[in-house]
Amino acid sequence: MKRREFITLLGGAAVIPVAARAQQGERMRRIGILMPWAANNPTAKARVAAFQQELQQLGWTDGRNIRIDIRWVAGNADETRKQASELVGLAPDAILTSTSPSVVALRRVTRTVPIVFVQVLDPVGAGFVANLGRPGGNVSGFTSFEFGFSGKWLELLKEISPGVKRAAIFRDPETPAGIGQFAAIQTVAPSFAVELIPLEVHNAGDIEPAIEAFARSSNGGLIVAASIIAQANPEMIIAQAARYRLPAVYSDPVFAIRGGLSSYGPNRLDQFRRAAGYIDRILKGEKPGDLPVQAPTKYELVLNLRTAKALGLDLPPTLLARADEVIE
Repeated sequence: MKRREFITLLGGAAVIPVAARAQQGERMRRIGILMPWAANNPTAKARVAAFQQELQQLGWTDGRNIRIDIRWVAGNADETRKQASELVGLAPDAILTSTSPSVVALRRVTRTVPIVFVQVLDPVGAGFVANLGRPGGNVSGFTSFEFGFSGKWLELLKEISPGVKRAAIFRDPETPAGIGQFAAIQTVAPSFAVELIPLEVHNAGDIEPAIEAFARSSNGGLIVAASIIAQANPEMIIAQAARYRLPAVYSDPVFAIRGGLSSYGPNRLDQFRRAAGYIDRILKGEKPGDLPVQAPTKYELVLNLRTAKALGLDLPPTLLARADEVIE
């Protein structure tokens, strides 16, 4: 995600109409959005803006022919269940959501309202869909990436800092996604001669002590796998990595943009735009069970040279040449 694009989306979100009467003879449709982040999270706001802008391109404008109801739950499990129930109670024509816990909460209260997800790692394993090609039921959407992709983070970490001998894997052990990502990294670790240390992070209070304990030994690096906890606490994680001078690879570009060393993962804005296309098709009569679950089509490498300099790292020219964005 480019910084210019990020800023444009935040600005663009403000110009979308939020209150207007539906044109005469045109039925007002209703879309719910359940977001696992806080309402003031700029990254999440940009992703919702991307979704809304793409919907507008497809002919759907909030306040004219659709009404959009957004709920923000800030990673709180009780609030997620509450807001999922409230959204379904509004009888929407479709719901957009992100991450597995939000899909779980919605499926507990409806098996009929169409649900389109983004940023879900294993929808088949989680039981959301029967298979990727023909999901069946009322759920479809866009996966984050295949578990095997996680091994690329370790490869990138070694390319950035060849001296790394130990890698801490920041993960949520209570989710199947966290287990799967760690297993994929374990598969490639022997080829890089790196010892893996899982950081069991259950909540924000675990972050600082976990990273501090790992950093007591030398030659360490950090991999921050995809999780709700990481998404909700980027500044804290970035600050701890800087404090203990740990080279770090993150799964989401927002970390590198905010001061983390590097990130490699799917373009989340692109996924929210593609989700708008699925919502459009559902509003026009297609069933989510007939829409195949799709994998990302765009992956981005973002490098932060300011952070590299602070860590005393010289990033290889070949790596810089591959980057989609270099923050200087």
